Amino acid sequence: MALGKKPRNRVEPSFGDEAEEEDFRVEAEERITGPARRRKPRLSAAEDDDEAPRKRSRRSGRERPGFFGHVFGTIRRMIYWSIVLCVWGVIGIGGLVAYYASQMPSASTWSIPDRPPNVKITALDGSLLANRGVTGGEALALEEMSPFLPQAVISIEDRRFYSHYGIDPFGLARAFVNNLTGRSIQGGSTLTQQLAKNLFLSPDRTFERKIQEVLLALWLEHKFTKDQILTLYLNRMYFGSNAYGVEAASQRYFHKSAREVNLAEAATLAGLLKAPTRLSPARDPKAAEERAQVVLGTMREEGYITEDEVKTAMSQPPAKARSYWSGAEHYAADTVMDEVKSLIGEVKSDITVETTLDLRLEKEADKALNDVLKKDGAKLNASQVALVSIDATGAVRALVGGRDYAESQFNRAVKAKRQPGSAFKPFVYAAALEAGYTPDTVMVDGPVKIGNWTPENYEQKYSGNVTLTTALAHSLNTIAAQLVMQVGPDTVIRMAHRLGIESDLQPNASIALGTSEVSLLELTAAYAPFMNGGYKATPHTVSRILDADGKVLYEADYSNPPQVLSEQVVATMNGMLSHVLTEGTGKAAKLANWEAAGKTGTTQSFRDALFVGYTSTLTTGVWFGNDDGTSMKKVTGGGLPARAWKDYMTAALKGYSPTPLFGVGIQPAPAQQPAPSGNLSINDLISGVLPGNARDLYPPAPAAPGAEDAAAANPPVAAPAGQMPAAQVPAAQVPSAQAAPPQQVPPTGLPPAAVQPSRQASGNQQQGRMPPAAPAAVRPGDMRRAAPQPEDGGVQDYREYRGPFDGPVPPGSVGGGPVPPADVGGYRGGSAPRHTTLFDIIMGQ
Repeated sequence: MALGKKPRNRVEPSFGDEAEEEDFRVEAEERITGPARRRKPRLSAAEDDDEAPRKRSRRSGRERPGFFGHVFGTIRRMIYWSIVLCVWGVIGIGGLVAYYASQMPSASTWSIPDRPPNVKITALDGSLLANRGVTGGEALALEEMSPFLPQAVISIEDRRFYSHYGIDPFGLARAFVNNLTGRSIQGGSTLTQQLAKNLFLSPDRTFERKIQEVLLALWLEHKFTKDQILTLYLNRMYFGSNAYGVEAASQRYFHKSAREVNLAEAATLAGLLKAPTRLSPARDPKAAEERAQVVLGTMREEGYITEDEVKTAMSQPPAKARSYWSGAEHYAADTVMDEVKSLIGEVKSDITVETTLDLRLEKEADKALNDVLKKDGAKLNASQVALVSIDATGAVRALVGGRDYAESQFNRAVKAKRQPGSAFKPFVYAAALEAGYTPDTVMVDGPVKIGNWTPENYEQKYSGNVTLTTALAHSLNTIAAQLVMQVGPDTVIRMAHRLGIESDLQPNASIALGTSEVSLLELTAAYAPFMNGGYKATPHTVSRILDADGKVLYEADYSNPPQVLSEQVVATMNGMLSHVLTEGTGKAAKLANWEAAGKTGTTQSFRDALFVGYTSTLTTGVWFGNDDGTSMKKVTGGGLPARAWKDYMTAALKGYSPTPLFGVGIQPAPAQQPAPSGNLSINDLISGVLPGNARDLYPPAPAAPGAEDAAAANPPVAAPAGQMPAAQVPAAQVPSAQAAPPQQVPPTGLPPAAVQPSRQASGNQQQGRMPPAAPAAVRPGDMRRAAPQPEDGGVQDYREYRGPFDGPVPPGSVGGGPVPPADVGGYRGGSAPRHTTLFDIIMGQ
């Protein structure tokens, strides 16, 4: 074999013969390189032709499955991937829940937030006057509510409330289906979830808030019973119109407690929960009624009520609610809240405020004012009114701050300050009486010029010589102006402050015509000393404040008021002011069977018209006018205000026996004058009755503490007749021929002062009044202030007096019949011994 050439045929080595060679085989596993690819044996042509159809048949069977094979294959794939997605969805949701749960505070620190404090204001008889606070109503226990309320709420909001654990999967599914079909009657959130959202979460619609809502709902279900959760829900949920809780909503829409609502009213309240603002009866009564009918249907489906009850409820007229709280008592409630804050500060928990207000008198006052307005208000361009009525202690019995509280919440009786006009004149005349004038003092009604001011009478006529009684009855401006300048503007201002005016007053001549602005409340309170015998009547509406446990936080005590007028001045003023109603400008206010006194007031251009008057039991002030100060059409105090005053007082005093005014008809003598002994002369009999014959009826005003020594050191010198003391002569020009001063004007060194309450009571007491006592000292913890003492020995300023009060009860024998209750009657004050007069003999006394 040559080098580099390969043989054509490979020669296999052999070991032995051919037979042995054919039996030798090497298996695949024995090969070092692993199993070799086995070649298929070559088929012959005939065999190949037979095999081809079989292969085509097998391939066609695999590539073309049947119809059912397609369907079942699809289902298998959907089930498979659905399970996969669910698993991953659960894992994802679990992760989100865990994440948002980790963002929340520890469950051990969760607690129900305190409900905003509610102030329950009650009237004199204990009935509810109003609620004040964020919620607008007190919280009620579940068993206190009308049974229709929880039934209505459960039927429309969460039918499975008592069977789920805070989350209702069936309810979610039902809500989903209802939403798809358009029957969105009930939502998917349970009551517990709604409560959780209301208590803890914001109203944002986010996935995070929904997860937190679920977690909080589970916590609430674990922490509280079903009834406790339902109670929280009914007391916390919003029902529209600033009403939170069923009690506030019931008072707001139906003017009754949630304890008393009927089936139709309960369905209306339950229907509000879906959309409180949109479905509010105050906004859309028709929508509220339609929703209530849906609630009634669900209650019937749940078996709470029968078909007959549904028909009865649907036949009732729909609820009609004002767009805002209505009723005059809400003006009084606002005043109470202002007083509560001044007494105990900020309210931090539920309290009950017992007031002096009489709900019956509130309604009578509102009716009297609106009746007059409806009849003549538009015709005479009078659009607003106000009224204040107080008793002898200063307790406010009725207060109306405007025509309609729903339209305007501004309190015109307390917060508005206006000129009182001639209603201020009683303070001028009281100061003149203390200065030595008498009701029979004659003065000249004629043209008067004081500086650059020339006062004129209303009718622009002059009457010549008139007595002070006539001048006051007919409201003569010239006489009042002369009196102010003769006794001094400062003296008049001190008198007004002593009696109850708290506003600052301008010391000028025009104060005689009421040019300084005051509120109706303080003006009315300043008339009360004429009614009660001369004692300060501090206006107040709060008698007691209690917390939720019944603990007394404050209790008013006005049992020892200071005496601010002597009985002689009070009796004289009552006689003079009674002439206003019998023959003067206030004839329209005259009452049947009751002695009454008062004064009219009209301001410039008829902007304001007032009448302030009183009987032996009530003092009431009435104002008519316009908020923008526009003029009325010649409305005076003797017109609309006097008519409204009469209507109100007639209704307020109905059923009570008339009692006389203090001192009217019987003039009390000075306390220091001893009772006469022996035979009485005819002069003794008529003394004190006929004008001009009284003996020392008007003694000098008692001096202030410390003033006696000053008076003794500087004895006064009487001024000559017709001449004022030098210190009191004003810069004004007052012609001597136009005024006739009294016989003796008191010296300038003795200003009128408050009478110290130290008189002894006698057996002959005036009925309906209580003997005064020394002002009570301020004890530690008392929430009141004593009357301030003057630093210079001058007149005490009683504007800051906040003394004790206990509401004395008049004796039942007064007038021979029932008398107003303790909260209406006046003081029982002792009078000094007096002479037996001819009037006594005639009257059989």
